[in-house]
Amino acid sequence: MNTAILRVSNLRVYYDTLAGPVKAVDGVSFDLMNGERFGLVGESGSGKSTLAHALLLLIKPPGRIMDGQILLSDQNLLNLSREEIRRLRLKTIALIPQESMNSLNPVERIKDQILDGVADHSRKLSAKEARDFIRELLDRVQLKPEVADLFPHELSGGMKQRICLAIAISLRPNIINADEPTSALDVVVQRQVMIALGRMQESMGVTVLLVGHDMGLMAQFADRLGVMYAGKLVELDTVTNMFKNALHPYTQLLIECPPTLQEKREFKGIPGIPPQLLNPPSGCIFHSRCPKVKKRCLSEVPNLEEIYPGRWVACHLYSEEKI
Repeated sequence: MNTAILRVSNLRVYYDTLAGPVKAVDGVSFDLMNGERFGLVGESGSGKSTLAHALLLLIKPPGRIMDGQILLSDQNLLNLSREEIRRLRLKTIALIPQESMNSLNPVERIKDQILDGVADHSRKLSAKEARDFIRELLDRVQLKPEVADLFPHELSGGMKQRICLAIAISLRPNIINADEPTSALDVVVQRQVMIALGRMQESMGVTVLLVGHDMGLMAQFADRLGVMYAGKLVELDTVTNMFKNALHPYTQLLIECPPTLQEKREFKGIPGIPPQLLNPPSGCIFHSRCPKVKKRCLSEVPNLEEIYPGRWVACHLYSEEKI
């Protein structure tokens, strides 16, 4: 049976403002299994990227991790020192950032940026070892060796994103945290980046957490899927089960949004807008947009419950069925 490599329990991340705390991640719990592809999906502002950065303890003021646990090999990362966390990043958990243009240093050559992370973890390479190491990494992400001598502005968006992937796998981590790695890329380049990421996952056997808002992309890549809305996890199951029979009304609407080649129909959107997380509504946080809202939803907050083995949903429609 597959084992959990990372356990997130009741994680809360707030951003302090003059008007009060914004609850960007509000009591989220899930496990990452060893070697799986886990997708985290939701609209912009749902807390996906905040959660992804919290796993690496990259939240900076005015943001702060208020509560919860992030367990790696039964060790709570929230209890580690800054030095211990620094040594853990890249070597054990690596991040593929959302904006490759902003994450790469514009005045350093690609080879120097790759070797910077290696040197930071006290791995010493000779000149020949460094050349061979960079050549192998670039080959893994399907880039030519000459790219090593270029500056970021000389690369296309897809090439820059693959450089970020090469940096992320440079120390062979156990977990790759990919925060919307295909944002701002056209569909052809998106496919190239996701193929490269998939090959890395298979060849290295690493666990991948893929953050995004594209349900079509998740359907093609992920094994399991967690759906976030307004800082909360509202549904969790395998991708196959979720697309066959989505339970939460929000998940159902997300799946209906992408266009299909099988039928001609009008584009569908989710009515309304996400709530303000500074003053979230009472009851179910989705009730103002939900087509299946009931009176109970206006006042009672639904808990994330396992209604079938491995099938978790936070919705009164199913808690009522259990009663």
